[in-house]
Amino acid sequence: MSAEPTSPKSEGVAVIDRACSILFAFKPSDSALTLAELASRTGLYKSTLLRLAGALIQHRLLVRLDDGRYQLGPATFMLGALYQRGLNLGDILLPLMRELAEGSGESVSFYVRDGEVRVCLHRVDSTHSVRFHVHEGDVLPLHSGSGGRALLAFGGEPGDAFERIRTDFYCVSIGERERETAGISMPVFGVQQTLRGVITLAGPSSRIDAAFIEANLDRLFGCAIRATDALGGDSRALRHAQRAEQIRRGG
Repeated sequence: MSAEPTSPKSEGVAVIDRACSILFAFKPSDSALTLAELASRTGLYKSTLLRLAGALIQHRLLVRLDDGRYQLGPATFMLGALYQRGLNLGDILLPLMRELAEGSGESVSFYVRDGEVRVCLHRVDSTHSVRFHVHEGDVLPLHSGSGGRALLAFGGEPGDAFERIRTDFYCVSIGERERETAGISMPVFGVQQTLRGVITLAGPSSRIDAAFIEANLDRLFGCAIRATDALGGDSRALRHAQRAEQIRRGG
């Protein structure tokens, strides 16, 4: 039986997929890549790469340097700037936070640092009558609670405790800011790995125990990863930390 002929539409999609694979072959640490490096990272033949690179160069998405290496072109910066300009943080975070609150049954907050304090920028309450009460716009200490310590850690605060948070990519606090409350916080990154804030899952310490954390850590990782991806950040470190945690727990 002969294979079905490839339609022009599917051929066009395949061309776009290959062109995108060239653009996404560049990593944050790369300044320029050779044709051989692009071939290795994309799996494309050099002849295909040269043809697609020519089209990308024409649209200023790629630049060919005098030494033959390739760089991302100025049009990628323009597209990124347009994306950032139209970006509403709440539009991205709140649906993810609602999903996390519904899945975990507890309240979810998003904190940003403002000097030596932290501010609750977004909040989704749990449906429990007994819950950890924080409102959007509330100002809380920076040096206590999982949200504050996570902001400090991913803001570069020195010390072994903060280094551990940076390694694990999450921070747990039980009864630290208020005796009967507990929380777990995780960072969210944006373009160029800028720290945009931290997502905190919090509630009474009677409910936020070790079993709760183990049951909901993957949900929190998923929320932080998806938020980071949507905000233009690189979620690979978060994904690596999530996998390391799953292995540690025997998952």
